[in-house]
Amino acid sequence: MMTLALLAAISATEPTRILVMTRTEGYRHDSIPTGVECLKAIGTARGWVVDQTENPADFNTANLARYRVVVFLSTTGDILDRPEEQAFEGYIQNGGRFLGIHAAADTEYDWPWFGQLVGAYFMSHPHIQEACMHVHTHDHPATAHLGETWIATDEWYCYKSQPPARAQVLLSLDHSSYTGWKMPGDSHPIAWSQRFDGGKAFYTGRGHTKESYSEPDMRKHLAGALTWLVQ
Repeated sequence: MMTLALLAAISATEPTRILVMTRTEGYRHDSIPTGVECLKAIGTARGWVVDQTENPADFNTANLARYRVVVFLSTTGDILDRPEEQAFEGYIQNGGRFLGIHAAADTEYDWPWFGQLVGAYFMSHPHIQEACMHVHTHDHPATAHLGETWIATDEWYCYKSQPPARAQVLLSLDHSSYTGWKMPGDSHPIAWSQRFDGGKAFYTGRGHTKESYSEPDMRKHLAGALTWLVQ
């Protein structure tokens, strides 16, 4: 019989595991496979194991406990039933970590707890175009590599609300730098991090296009987000 010390030693040598959920029940982004490849490359470079799933049955207590971080990569619609939602809530409450990318904010509108976890729900977007983001801090791994601004081309989400006050806004859009849909007022967060309900969560609105996942700054942005979550 294994001793507790041996079990602890085995656990300590196991690699960090990340689960990437890509199920969609609404619009499906053709960038999902490229995004998965990007996340797997980030993981491989750091010795992390990155698994992809579209099976909601994987959201059970025993399986989720295997993962340090759960990623919703451009998920859309109602992708989990209530027992699976409860398992995921328990995972976060036990110290789990969540990364939402792009359309993660277009997911599970009838699950208020998830709305708090992701930070804000999608409302609309202008056409794909270049825009300027203001960088609010360099003291976070997801933005430490950036200058004072970050100019990129993407589909820029507008949200139904501001992220909660507990969240740290890392990036916000400059409304004067693009045309079309904008959020009310002058504040338009596009990436933020927070501690919520016992766990940690990070959301970025970037990631609509295939090309975005090849951008060096975007890859560093995602790698930094995952690094913060794994810590």
